[in-house]
Amino acid sequence: MPLDKKTLLEAVKAAKEKSGKKKFNQTVDLILNIKEIDMKAPEGKIQEVVELPRAPAKLNKVCVIASGEFALKAKRANADNVVERADLDALAGKKKDLRKLATTYDVFISEVPLMSLVGKILGPVLGPRGKMPIPVPPNADIAAIIERNRKTIVVRMRNQPLIQCSIGTENQPDEELVENIQTVLRVLDGKLKRGLKNIDEVFIKTSMGEPVKIKP
Repeated sequence: MPLDKKTLLEAVKAAKEKSGKKKFNQTVDLILNIKEIDMKAPEGKIQEVVELPRAPAKLNKVCVIASGEFALKAKRANADNVVERADLDALAGKKKDLRKLATTYDVFISEVPLMSLVGKILGPVLGPRGKMPIPVPPNADIAAIIERNRKTIVVRMRNQPLIQCSIGTENQPDEELVENIQTVLRVLDGKLKRGLKNIDEVFIKTSMGEPVKIKP
C-alpha cells in the first residue's frame, strides 16, 4: 500500500477537487478498511486519542467537569463549558439534557475525584460516543491540557474493521493535511497487529464529497 507523502498529497488534492463548492468549510476524513484482524480480540477495539500536529480550523469544544479551585482555573483557561458538582448532580436522569451535552462538546475532561460520579451520570451517554472524560488530578495544568485537547481526534474501531476520522478541514494546506494523516498512520502502525500491513484500503474524502481511493 503506497502511503508515501507524494501519494497522500495527490489523494488529498483529488478529494478537494471532488468536494464541490459548498458554503461551509468541509472536514477532510481519512477512511481505512482493515483486514486480517480479530474483531473479538483487544486489537479489534482500537480507541486512541491522537494529537494532530496541524490544528484544524475547527477546534474541539472542550467541557471540563470540576469543582472548587480547579473549576475556577478551567474557566480562566477558557474552557467552552465548566460543569461543577452541583451541575452534575442536577443532570442525573435528564436524558435530553445529557444527550445535548454529549453532542455539543467534542472532548470531556474531569478531575479525578469526580470520575466515579461522572461515570454514573454521564457514562451512559458519553461511553457509546467514545467521549468518556479524560481524568486529570486537581493539581494538573488544566490550561495546557485544554489547549492540547482542542486539536485531538479519536481514532476508533469498534464492531467492524473500519476506521474513519477527521484529519482537518478543506481550507488547510494540503501539506498540513498530509502531516495529520501520517501522524494517524504512525499511531496505527504501533497498534495494529501487523502494522500498516493490516490496512486493506485507504480513502480520503471531504464531508460532502466523493471518496478518493488510494490504489494498492
